[in-house]
Amino acid sequence: MTDKEQTFHLYSVDETQNFAKTMVNELPVGSVIALIGDLGTGKTTFTQGFAKGLGIDDSVGSPTFKLVSQYENGGVRLYHIDSYRLKNGNDLLNIGGEVYLNPENGFTLIEWANIIEDILPEETIFIHFDRVKENLNERVIKISGVSF
Repeated sequence: MTDKEQTFHLYSVDETQNFAKTMVNELPVGSVIALIGDLGTGKTTFTQGFAKGLGIDDSVGSPTFKLVSQYENGGVRLYHIDSYRLKNGNDLLNIGGEVYLNPENGFTLIEWANIIEDILPEETIFIHFDRVKENLNERVIKISGVSF
């Protein structure tokens, strides 16, 4: 783990998903990953690729209205949280969210994690997503908390 930020340019949905699929193999089970970025910057697309990397074949969408989606393959779980409708970290804790912040047998990916940043574990991996205005398909992602 490192605090050094790394920057990657991804030029398509497939490239974003493949990047996330590969990233699965680089992270220890129990990782919490904070996904931060505006609407349409690739947070859910990244999560879809991460799920594929875990061998999850389910359709992965944004859990905006149910807050948490859970997927599983071979005993490894993926918790996908969307904090968009939360006011702060207490809102997640009030629904038993602490279990997702320490996923013993899986990974937790949190969209709009900046909203609940005050309760995230110290070892959280942060991924910031930005669009490139000159190329609508290009995304710049900046990762901190882990190195590749």
